[in-house]
Amino acid sequence: MAPVLSSRAGLWWGLLGVAAFSLTVPMTRVAVESGTLSPLFVGSARAVIAALLAAAALVLTRQQLPRGDQWFRLALVGGGVVIGFPLMTSYALTTASASHSAVVIALLPAATAVLAVLRGRERPPAVFWAMATVGAAAALGFAALRGGGFGSGLVWSDMLLFGAVVAAAVGYAEGGLLSRELGAWQTVSWALVLCAPLMTVLAVASAVQQPPSGTPVEWGALAYLAAVSMYLGFFAWYRGLAIGPMAQVSQVQLSQPVMTIGWAALLLGEALTWPTVLGGLAVILCATIAVRARLGRTAIVPTKREVSPHIRSGGGRA
Repeated sequence: MAPVLSSRAGLWWGLLGVAAFSLTVPMTRVAVESGTLSPLFVGSARAVIAALLAAAALVLTRQQLPRGDQWFRLALVGGGVVIGFPLMTSYALTTASASHSAVVIALLPAATAVLAVLRGRERPPAVFWAMATVGAAAALGFAALRGGGFGSGLVWSDMLLFGAVVAAAVGYAEGGLLSRELGAWQTVSWALVLCAPLMTVLAVASAVQQPPSGTPVEWGALAYLAAVSMYLGFFAWYRGLAIGPMAQVSQVQLSQPVMTIGWAALLLGEALTWPTVLGGLAVILCATIAVRARLGRTAIVPTKREVSPHIRSGGGRA
């Protein structure tokens, strides 16, 4: 059985997903900043809307039900990217700026890489770990220039963002593995459907407690979070992780703080300075070196279950 190939296709799919996710923090900030849409409503309603899209896609394409422990693994994915990350970032961004949030979220590629190694049994070479570490440090330093760093100490929003990073890393790593069996868009679709009852209860409860009365711009931000950040972006992201290697593909996220702060400057009026530009170039350089590092000879040889027709053919079950 041949090992999972280190394909440029995985990197390009991953980069497309990252581009979609780069607007998540600014759009969340737009949605919750004024307080007319509560963070609980934004975090849950986006999942409910995405679940409706997912259910329609699954029914129309007549997808087969997941089997056995796949349901438990889907619960891990949903707990990370459907429940944990959206809710924690929604609450954190009521007080934290988009730039400051990038300080913590820049740790996500390293966290995903560690979990990919532990869960996916990948064995990247030393140069990968070296550049992933340097890249994470560069991303943190770059974002700190715009967000003020942690000089004032950790506050509750920082702790929420740390929790969001851990939750997303778990969901990314498990989702990347599961996508090799179910398909990329099928994985996120089933995770959304599985979490839909809980998120619906939370959305209704938050709407009763604080009736939503957002502006058209805020509702538009919520629509983006639901359709793109919560659903369509994962089509590309899980596809890239499934092609893998996950530890390497995850490092394209080092460019996300650059994109996020760029969007924050455009949408939220934050100034774009030369240190920001130079820091962004440093982050992208580290990411490029990391993703070009090849897997060593001890890389995992996947089982038949891990290499599914979804990856070989690029399609899904119809």
